[in-house]
Amino acid sequence: MTYAGDAPGEHASSTPDAATDRWRTAWHARWVLPVASAPIEHGAVVVEGDRIAWVGPSSSAVAERHERLGDAVLLPGLVNAHTHLELTGLRGFLEGLDFRDWLRVLTIVRRDVLSEDDLLDAARFGVAEALSAGITTLADCSASGVPLRAMREAGVRGRVYLETFGPDPRQVDESMRALRTGVSRLRDQATELVHVGVSPHAPYTVSPALFNAVAEYARAESLPVATHVAESAAETAFVRDGAGPFADRLRARDIAVQGTGTSPVSLLERTGLLATQPLLIHAIQVDADDIARIAGSGATVVHCPISNAKLGQGIAPVCALRDAGIAVGLGSDSVASNDAMDLVQEARQAVLLQSLRLGTPDALSATTVLDLATRAGARALGLADVGELVAGARADLCAFRIDALEAAPVYDPAVLLVHVLGAGRRAALTMVAGQVLVRDGHVLHADAAVRARVAAAAERVRRWAEAGG
Repeated sequence: MTYAGDAPGEHASSTPDAATDRWRTAWHARWVLPVASAPIEHGAVVVEGDRIAWVGPSSSAVAERHERLGDAVLLPGLVNAHTHLELTGLRGFLEGLDFRDWLRVLTIVRRDVLSEDDLLDAARFGVAEALSAGITTLADCSASGVPLRAMREAGVRGRVYLETFGPDPRQVDESMRALRTGVSRLRDQATELVHVGVSPHAPYTVSPALFNAVAEYARAESLPVATHVAESAAETAFVRDGAGPFADRLRARDIAVQGTGTSPVSLLERTGLLATQPLLIHAIQVDADDIARIAGSGATVVHCPISNAKLGQGIAPVCALRDAGIAVGLGSDSVASNDAMDLVQEARQAVLLQSLRLGTPDALSATTVLDLATRAGARALGLADVGELVAGARADLCAFRIDALEAAPVYDPAVLLVHVLGAGRRAALTMVAGQVLVRDGHVLHADAAVRARVAAAAERVRRWAEAGG
């Protein structure tokens, strides 16, 4: 990336604009993908402070400073609408387990082996991975809340949904006391970029009474809500019939289980949680009635195609959800169930899996799936002015280089980005609120010691497993 103060249409200057006391910087690229409008070949995005001031042809960009990305695709920063950053240190540890055992081992390891400092370092490592992948917004579900600190330190945009658990109705008061305390603590740490929400974890870990209590609390405190729902056939059997592995596990703990005769989404409606317009994580096992309930409530959905496929949970009906007017974003889920945080790869898998589900080539187009990864993801989180390149929007940008041999010819830059560039491509630029956080594939200001501490924690986990857990 170089400065060029004498290109056509540019105004060279050594001082910021006196009226605003801000530099106007033009970022030039071979392709600009605004998402909200058609691609611009040889385009530019002008950033002033923390906002986008102008988008258009490179030759017409007026700014005090110019940065040239060269052969690159410049687009809005990617929105990862579902993560578990504190689990980044468990990448590759839970391989081959069915979902019930996956959850059981994860719960034990997080409780008995990993300290809060371990979880914080894992979250820091996860945020750095996200930034290097062009992700500028993270929506995280966390039992500890420590990802909020990691997001703050890194300067990323995000939200931490503090999780609550309690499948036994007798736990409601205890669970709510802990949730209120945790939310109060996190709110003291919140910033303009990073906010707090709540997450009653899932129907098999949260009683109907606790769902209802969280819904009332969230409404009273104006807190955004997220919950895992309709993720598996086992969850449906648990809610509808009071049967299956989740029911067996709770009964073994002397917790009464009774089927509702309805779907998990219906359960959320009955307990008042759906009325909070929550972010519904997964929504794989949903039928037409469920989709109508979601659409009617104003709830949104985050689709995690790779995690869902890897755990054998199924393929969410993304096209049907979108056709119903539901805002659908993309998420990576935790790297404990995915192994990577790469939203471009996630986008490609979303396209391929929807084509398989519907038997239709490109049931989701590359352009549409990039919308899911940016603008629609921001809508799913209720974030304004995020996820598109238009004047007045937040200056959250990312760029990927396309000068490799396999990147030619370019008929459609969206297809190139989603289907050609491949997994693991590092961003050439990641910017949040006008601040450059990744340049030429390198995360700026990253703590090099974090990697070693995450590795040390992973070694403790490995020794724990070898000793029989």
